[in-house]
Amino acid sequence: MEAEAGLQVPPLSGRAPRGRCWVLPTALLCLYGFFASLRPSEPFLTRYLLGPDKNLTETQVFNEIYPVWTYSYLVLLFPVFLATDYLRYKPVILLQGLSLIVTWFMLLYAQGLLAIQFLEFFYGLVTATEIAYYSYIYSIVDLNLYQKVTSYCRSATLVGYTVGSICGQVLVSVANWSLFSLNVISLTSVSVAFATAWFLPMPQKSLFFHHVLRGQEQKVEISKVLRELWRDFLQCYSSRPMLCWSVWWAFSTCGYFQVINYTQGLWEMVLPSQRFEIYNGGVEAVSTLLGAVAVFAVGYIKVSWATWGEVALALFSFLIAAAVYVMDTVRNIWVCYASYVIFRIVYMLLITIATFQIATNLSMERYALVFGINTFIALALQTLLTLIVVDSSGLGLNIFTQFMIYASYFAAISLVFLVSGIYSVMKNYRRQEEMPSSSTASPPQCSE
Repeated sequence: MEAEAGLQVPPLSGRAPRGRCWVLPTALLCLYGFFASLRPSEPFLTRYLLGPDKNLTETQVFNEIYPVWTYSYLVLLFPVFLATDYLRYKPVILLQGLSLIVTWFMLLYAQGLLAIQFLEFFYGLVTATEIAYYSYIYSIVDLNLYQKVTSYCRSATLVGYTVGSICGQVLVSVANWSLFSLNVISLTSVSVAFATAWFLPMPQKSLFFHHVLRGQEQKVEISKVLRELWRDFLQCYSSRPMLCWSVWWAFSTCGYFQVINYTQGLWEMVLPSQRFEIYNGGVEAVSTLLGAVAVFAVGYIKVSWATWGEVALALFSFLIAAAVYVMDTVRNIWVCYASYVIFRIVYMLLITIATFQIATNLSMERYALVFGINTFIALALQTLLTLIVVDSSGLGLNIFTQFMIYASYFAAISLVFLVSGIYSVMKNYRRQEEMPSSSTASPPQCSE
């Protein structure tokens, strides 16, 4: 893959590590990702906040605390995106590790609405700095190792999250541990991750600001980087297929974030955890594992996405809408769990396909740009949705009404892509019909 127009610097034009030199940083990064994701208390966060440890009300948790994460993530995303590249990844990974420690320390000892809202800001910083974890390794390894190391790093976080969810469920259901104790384990795990990050080697180059040419490091001025990013933005989004997949990515990710953020709240209303046994950790583990299987299966699906992509997005988006609707209207916890598993599997499947389609024929610089912009748009939409639907300063709707709106939101996405997809299929069909007739037409004869 050669670098396209833009910064005109191949991602790996410098002296990247050779041979087994990539193994140590990859292993360290995977260890970091594993321990940073191993948080057994996370599936029980809503129960913990509503319980005797924090003694917060449902309105405070759903309408005043959780929205802070959305707002902080949006505000921090773009400056963190630039800072990650300018500082060459490792300092931002350390910042993420430190933010995780602050978040879980405050979960243990902070009290009151304002303190927990401040905690949510730090968690917004955690999610905004995830880009450093996923982009660090590309500055260390050669191009031919991209796919391998990417799978390792993503698998590490997936395994960490799954192990954490299973451990949390077993410790709560079998060993009868308190949620406070689970948060102690989470704090210990993220502290190990933070310690591991210090041993990561410092990269010599980055995608935008730091280049290595003929063994010499060259820095690029921020004004030039911004100009090139703007030019790349115009070129990338002028492509209709790119625009189509990006629009679905942004809108669906917005809805996905909302459902994920407030699902525990819905479960809590369906089956109060203070009076009944809940299995949030087990459900999170199952949905993650089955989602991983679906993602793996994507590589074996043979479909002409250029022709049927929009129709597929429409049909699967309708399935997501149906899962959210059932989760909201059938007030049975096991039906809610099953619908949530289907919701996550379908989304993970589609977002993987969208990623593949967007990444095709893009340089690493442009892929990072498109990924950042799509995520920013998703967060902007989510912020608007949160302000109107969730925030107490807006409508402040109850959790069941919220989920009815989210189901309608995905149904609207499905309808738009169904209409667009049918139009594209018919257009392609007409074009194919016209091609044989034009090829069989007699060529014009030259007059003598």
